[in-house]
Amino acid sequence: MADNMADSPAMDSSINKIGVLRRESSVGGIKKRTSLSDATIGYEPNQIDTNPQTLTRWILQEQQMYPEAKGDLSILLNSICTACKIISNAASKAGIYDLYGLAGTGNTSGDQVKKLDIYGNDCMINCLSSCGVVSYMASEENDVPILVQNSNNKYVCVFDPVDGSSNIDANVSTGTIFGIYNTTDADKPNPDDLLQKGTELVCSGYCMYGGATILVLTLGKTVNGFTLDPSLGEFILTHPNIQIKKRGKIYSVNEGNASKWDPCVSEYVNKCKHSGPPRKARYIGSMVADVHRTLLYGGIFMYPGDAKNKSGKLRLVYELNPMAFLVETAGGIATTGRERIRDLQPTRIHERKPVFLGSPVDVKELMQVYADYDAKQADEKK
Repeated sequence: MADNMADSPAMDSSINKIGVLRRESSVGGIKKRTSLSDATIGYEPNQIDTNPQTLTRWILQEQQMYPEAKGDLSILLNSICTACKIISNAASKAGIYDLYGLAGTGNTSGDQVKKLDIYGNDCMINCLSSCGVVSYMASEENDVPILVQNSNNKYVCVFDPVDGSSNIDANVSTGTIFGIYNTTDADKPNPDDLLQKGTELVCSGYCMYGGATILVLTLGKTVNGFTLDPSLGEFILTHPNIQIKKRGKIYSVNEGNASKWDPCVSEYVNKCKHSGPPRKARYIGSMVADVHRTLLYGGIFMYPGDAKNKSGKLRLVYELNPMAFLVETAGGIATTGRERIRDLQPTRIHERKPVFLGSPVDVKELMQVYADYDAKQADEKK
């Protein structure tokens, strides 16, 4: 028998090991995730993070930096976080829950209201009302300010519950935008606190519902992004300290309105196409998604005024100011072309303004076009 073994071919050294180790995926260049059987023969499996930085932990760590803080802002942010999880769940199952389509009404801005708009608005109002530290709210879906009865007069909150909802039927990314202000008089709730300048924002952010649910927020020092892990039900820090590029290669604008633009916007977009290195045109039609891409990849997002809507269509209080706070904290610029967005004094909740925001070099080029045009107009009047 020993002779027979000696005459047999050499035994493959892997036969006594568990399974056959396949080190490469069938897709070229992509490493196969090692399995537990691989670990038994000396390969470490991908480790699960047993100490993840969740949004709740991050908020509490930030709170510790302010010894005088009582935790009110932490409570408020956790309430917003809860609302975003509920809306995310509904957005991912909109077809099943029959949340596609129009609700049959319009809002104060003249937009057709979708079923998901109403659902998201109810979620935000209910979660913020129950946190006990918000006295007034302003929403895109409500004509007038919302007073919260029997609540501490600590903060006021502005929000667009479901931005880009016109795209929901096509399964395109939507999102929630929010901003938080301190009240000006702790003893007397005042709806005018909702009309503070963007420079007075305490916190702002957005939650984008798409291939993944990502919450991006700032308290004024850094911009951080948290991705929802559905298996844990927690937002996990995945994009720490987001910094926008100084110059980008993308311009984002609805060119379907090009015939109605003012000369400055037309000139700048023409430069994007024909002057210098060619830039890519990317436009989703959902502000949250377009701004999120701009934060990560750089470039400029534009929603200018035109002949039909001279002040644009985006709302200053609950869309532009919160986004401008995020973009500026990340190192970018947000402007109307002539004025800084956050320096504008709102006069009503649903006031509209044109906006150009993104990488500082790109936005400054646009601002220079406006400055040159205004100088030329002034010279012609002399």
